[in-house]
Amino acid sequence: MPPQTKPEPAEMMPMTDARLLDRLAAIVGSSGLVTGDELRGRSANWTRPAEPCAALALVRPRDTAETSAVLAVCHAAGVSVVPRGGATGLVDGTLCAPDEITLSTERMTGIEPVDPLGMTVVVGTGATIESVQDAAASSGLFFPLDLGARGSATIGGAISTNAGGLRVLRYGMMREMVLGLEAVLADGTVVSSMRPLIKNNTGLDLKQLFVGTEGTMGIVTRAVLRLRPEPAGYATALIACPGVDDGARVLRAAQSAFQGRVSSFEGLWPDFYRLMTAPGRATPPLGHDYPFYAIIEVECVSEESDRFLGLLEGLMGEGTILDAAIASSEEQRRGMWRIRDRVEHLNADGIERAFDVSVPLAKMDGYVRGALDRLAAIPGCRAVVYGHIGDNNLHWNTTRLDAAGNAAIDAAIYEPLAALNGSVSAEHGIGLEKRAKLKLSRSPEEIAVMRLVKRALDPDNRLNPGKIF
Repeated sequence: MPPQTKPEPAEMMPMTDARLLDRLAAIVGSSGLVTGDELRGRSANWTRPAEPCAALALVRPRDTAETSAVLAVCHAAGVSVVPRGGATGLVDGTLCAPDEITLSTERMTGIEPVDPLGMTVVVGTGATIESVQDAAASSGLFFPLDLGARGSATIGGAISTNAGGLRVLRYGMMREMVLGLEAVLADGTVVSSMRPLIKNNTGLDLKQLFVGTEGTMGIVTRAVLRLRPEPAGYATALIACPGVDDGARVLRAAQSAFQGRVSSFEGLWPDFYRLMTAPGRATPPLGHDYPFYAIIEVECVSEESDRFLGLLEGLMGEGTILDAAIASSEEQRRGMWRIRDRVEHLNADGIERAFDVSVPLAKMDGYVRGALDRLAAIPGCRAVVYGHIGDNNLHWNTTRLDAAGNAAIDAAIYEPLAALNGSVSAEHGIGLEKRAKLKLSRSPEEIAVMRLVKRALDPDNRLNPGKIF
């Protein structure tokens, strides 16, 4: 770990808003500072499109040095800073108060040339996931992280929430894709650990302090990302099963047959499947009367397609699979994924409250059945469930009710998780939305240790205050 660097000390005295903005503009340039009506024209975040950003100002540094200088000035002025990437988060992690500065990474979008031998790339954290995917593909490589918001979600946002997405089963969470990073602490100190090494056992892995902590420990400005060889091809099928446990048996059989090359196993419960394949939406490859559906995708060469077919036929003969449709072209494959990905249809139907939880696979069926019964008993509530069940992650979407109705929905989804050893957040983070629910998944001792680490790095609680803890 190189020595930590720190900007020159700023004057430690109260500062008027006008003077603070002048000093910030001197660092990032007039085009790098957004205030007034222009700032109010930006939404608070993706889930609050009609609510304007409430911050005192939005600052757009170009690089690590400018980020360090901005944080040093804000620290000296006693002003809190809220980091902002693509603003596609779902837990209000980027909401600002009127006396706070929001720091956007939107100008830190650089992507350095890919290292084709080491299979790495260095990127600015304002780069979108899709742009990194494209850069990797141009070198015959593959960046595995994939989200529905790939065109707007940023690498920094993915690091801050330890994003997962559609390929966690094979490649892991964002944490597994970050080899090194550069972060700026609340007082402007730069911590740089940009080594492109898979193995580096030299004490505490400091980069992990900034992965999944939602900008509360430091603001990540650059990262070294691990790339993979581009898959030679895919075998993809939509299957119907008698239940979740049967789906889990299909997953286990496929993992064994293809030696861990199952990249996705997405569970779709009947109400979700019917909604996503309603007239005018995705074409349903299977009928609507089965108890459980799943999209299974295996990375394989074309010569292995017969083995994939044989696996599914064998499981059908046992009754583990009731029906199956195998994609015979890339268009058919994309059509199957549209059933899973086009979640904007949920919003169009007024099913707009989003939840993501984790449940042990052996307990998933009972949990879902119980939660659906509890949700059905709430007047006006409509709910659907789907998710990355191969890695324990369920997504719920429900209607938005009044305060009492929303509280009842929260209780139906969240409260059983403690007894099941589950998690209130699989990949979206905690932010403000789930702060009160954290105790269902973390013990008082764990929360106390997290707060201790926060105080060590940010004793004045200036970075994204009020989030998570």
